[in-house]
Amino acid sequence: MRKIQSKLNVNSPEFRANMAHNRRLVAAFREKQEAARHARPQRDLDRMEKQGKMPPRKRIEMLLDPGTPFLELSSLAANREYDGDSPSASAIVGIGTVSGREVLIRADDPTVKGGAWYPLTVKKIVRALDIAMENHLPVIHMCDSAGGFLQLQSEVFPDKHMAGRIFRNQSILSKKGIKQLALVFGHCTAGGAYIPGLSDYSVIVRGTGAVFLGGPPLVKAATGEEVTVEELGGAEMHTSVSGTCDYPARDEADAIRIGREIVSQWDRPKKWAFQQEAPEAPAYDPEEIYGILPDDIKKQFDIREIIARIVDGSRFHEYQPNYGQTLICGYANIWGIKVGILANNGVLFNESSLKGAHFIELCNQNNTPLLFLQNITGYMIGREYERRGITKDGAKMIMAQSCSRVPKFTVMCNGSFGAGNYGMCGRAFDGRFLFTWPNHQIGVMGGDQAANTLAEVKANQMRRNGGTVDEAAIQALWQDTRRAYEDQLSAYYATSQIWDDGIIDPVDTRNALALALSAAMNAPLGDEGYGVFRF
Repeated sequence: MRKIQSKLNVNSPEFRANMAHNRRLVAAFREKQEAARHARPQRDLDRMEKQGKMPPRKRIEMLLDPGTPFLELSSLAANREYDGDSPSASAIVGIGTVSGREVLIRADDPTVKGGAWYPLTVKKIVRALDIAMENHLPVIHMCDSAGGFLQLQSEVFPDKHMAGRIFRNQSILSKKGIKQLALVFGHCTAGGAYIPGLSDYSVIVRGTGAVFLGGPPLVKAATGEEVTVEELGGAEMHTSVSGTCDYPARDEADAIRIGREIVSQWDRPKKWAFQQEAPEAPAYDPEEIYGILPDDIKKQFDIREIIARIVDGSRFHEYQPNYGQTLICGYANIWGIKVGILANNGVLFNESSLKGAHFIELCNQNNTPLLFLQNITGYMIGREYERRGITKDGAKMIMAQSCSRVPKFTVMCNGSFGAGNYGMCGRAFDGRFLFTWPNHQIGVMGGDQAANTLAEVKANQMRRNGGTVDEAAIQALWQDTRRAYEDQLSAYYATSQIWDDGIIDPVDTRNALALALSAAMNAPLGDEGYGVFRF
């Protein structure tokens, strides 16, 4: 493959302005992420220490093989919710290596309300187990939770993708032969008791670990029976009487040691035969991405410059370079793994939509994972393009992408608006992983377009009702819509709602994708087949 010839002028005023702007965005992101990971009331840290417990991140550090990376997912989940009382949605999720096996780790965070599950905690856990199923990753549950956050029980308990989905997913994982280990460091109460109950293996710490459907206060209120935590669900009882747990541990370090021994007995899954070469660093400095990304979401840039700073050797075999030029398609390697890249370089026209659909088919034929780099305002609109069949051609691209059998990965590099989000493998289309950058914005349309559209509709309504247009009311509507959109379009709003698998520093994209690609190779390829393409 030939090396991309960068045309970037790193000495231009535009590059320097972009660099300064995006460094500020990344610094703000790092600050928010650090607070979500570590800022806790001292009383909660003191309580953990008094109980002989380690902070959850220390537990994960001891569990992982020394010197191996940990790909944390959704580190800023719930950052806009619950008045900031649930940093990282009260849970830590990520992919790492334990006893030489790639695993998904899901850890309760007892430094936040005793590890209680908020609605977005449940959503984060459900997503984690979806990732485990999609990628055939064994799961290690690090259990220490007070159960559902009762004040918000209506948002935690009853619906299809609420808490019950956790236990459904655990059951399906077992059915598929995907292993699960529960390390019980603290209480597993109510529904949370089913986490170790549905795991293939479980280790429980003496003195602090406990598993019960109802704790002592609820038992007394419901039955009048007075019973201690240890009698009701402690380590000794569950490992010698009920058989609910398998191994007692003297402390948390011992539980982690036992857990690592258990994982070392597991067979190693065979990854499917993807194309792989020796890895090579990009020829251009990835930090230059900061100078490529514009300081205004409306400004365009050449996505090839981004590709050149992510892929091995900055080499890229571009497919149909002279056709449908607003969608860049081609092959490259990331840490040695062959991928097919679809990257936006403008609005999607008929030709670029057809090009994208055909390239997706080629990657499926060639067993090549797909990487979507999104910076899209949508599909082209207007009379001429509707007559040429833009809806029909866009549907072809969506059909090809939806029915793809190879793993799909998405990075939101800048804007993601309208149906372009769909064709480029947005969240609804079951990509294996979706990451965003701090500058990212997402919405059905941009803030100005939405405000202008609603203002025009309101003005027409006033005219139809026989009155004059109230310019002050129109302007107020415009301003209110614009403000609401500005807030909801941001990367922090999206990641708070877990519409992605986490914000990442653009410079870290290559490494994050390598870990995600490696994890995805554990699952066999899907079945071939497409629905009806409208010709």
